[in-house]
Amino acid sequence: MPATPHSSLDAPARIFRTEEELAALPASERIRYRLVTADRRFHANDNIADFIHEGELEQLKAEVQAKLQDVLRALVIDTDSDHNTQETAKRVAKMYIDEVFRGRYRQMPSLTEFPNAERLSELLIVGPITVRSACSHHMCPIIGKVWVGILPNEHSNLIGLSKYSRICDWIMSRPQIQEEAVTMLANVLQERVKPDGLAIVMEADHFCMHWRGVKDTESAMVNSVMRGSFLKDPNLRREFLSLLPNRKQG
Repeated sequence: MPATPHSSLDAPARIFRTEEELAALPASERIRYRLVTADRRFHANDNIADFIHEGELEQLKAEVQAKLQDVLRALVIDTDSDHNTQETAKRVAKMYIDEVFRGRYRQMPSLTEFPNAERLSELLIVGPITVRSACSHHMCPIIGKVWVGILPNEHSNLIGLSKYSRICDWIMSRPQIQEEAVTMLANVLQERVKPDGLAIVMEADHFCMHWRGVKDTESAMVNSVMRGSFLKDPNLRREFLSLLPNRKQG
């Protein structure tokens, strides 16, 4: 039987492309080709910065802008004569790549780490850290707060307080669901700090509930990850939860 023709999206798994051939492709397909040939996942909340070459983000923005212009046209919005929407596609493309989803396209921020010279072993709580994300189901905003609890040991790497905010922003600036976002944040902090115990609580408003569907403006979602000492010691867990500043109480 003759081979079934494949789309250009499937081709990277089967066809080797030269640099000249890659250069002729749109930026999105070049990046996808590298991901597929490296057998790397590229879900909505994955970071793909290692597969983006210099200058390609600007090309990607132009490509997204063109696609968004088609979306506006499909919505029967006259962007030629409507002064309010003439630059909308460009603004939204820039917003997605440079701001709302920047955690997908940029490397993790550099972190200054300090050895635990004084062998600190007391509970450390950072928060509330304001975080902004987007629901991967409807691309609606998720706005909330994160609290991080660290129980260090003598081998832990201590990081500056501002770095917790930077890591949170890097993880949250992607389309995702809250449960996975908190787990990803916990994985990064566990790897970098190496504490005896790690606790994270996130409380957020989901605009896919406020803005559409049930349109419930009062509901918020709270979830947590507890690891190490926080998972084993209920007294430590209670202490952490009782000390969270500025958290809504149900």
